Amino acid sequence: MSGPLPLGIPAIDEVLRGGLLPGALHEIAAPGEPHIAAAAGFALGLAGHDGKRRTVFWIVEEIAIAENGAPHGAGLYAFGLAPERLVMVSVAHRRDLLWAMEEALRSRAVGVVFGEMRGGRIDEVAVRRLSLAAADSGALAFLLRATPPSDASTAATRWIVGAVPSVISQCPGAPRFVAHLVRNRYGPLGSWILEWSDSDERFILATHAQPVAAPALNRSHRQVA
Repeated sequence: MSGPLPLGIPAIDEVLRGGLLPGALHEIAAPGEPHIAAAAGFALGLAGHDGKRRTVFWIVEEIAIAENGAPHGAGLYAFGLAPERLVMVSVAHRRDLLWAMEEALRSRAVGVVFGEMRGGRIDEVAVRRLSLAAADSGALAFLLRATPPSDASTAATRWIVGAVPSVISQCPGAPRFVAHLVRNRYGPLGSWILEWSDSDERFILATHAQPVAAPALNRSHRQVA
């Protein structure tokens, strides 16, 4: 396995012991369904640090794509991913999503695998299998969740990420995110407000890391098992 993928933000890279761990599973959850686009954008920004230009799989539950929409070409470009690299797969059931993720991760031609799901718990054995498949291939694996999970996980990191207002009030500005690292297998936790820099195609620290409001943990009333 190659070394960590630095984000270029010393405060975060230090917490992650050098950067995002490749060949590992990372969980990214929105604090609520209105923030799922922000969580997906954050995941895309992290995926860009892979740097190997391999195929990217986006595997999504049908109910999630019906309610949240599909990734758009312009949005992919905005976060540094050429749409022609993306393979989208929609599945009817949670078990199919986990199986498809594992199969994609075992392909050496795949660099990043996203699995987008609605609320609900995930079988611990299935999550462990995803972690092992990512470790075997060296690919980055991201589980995107519409609400903060409460289940145990073998993921290397777990984030809760939402949108925050741009500093430009009269027109759209650079996307900004509040990112809470709530699980870190190898180090401490932290919270940061980040901004996406189009010129550098990476995140920059928008404000000092502390204080940041605690993530909203209220659960959506619409969930599937």
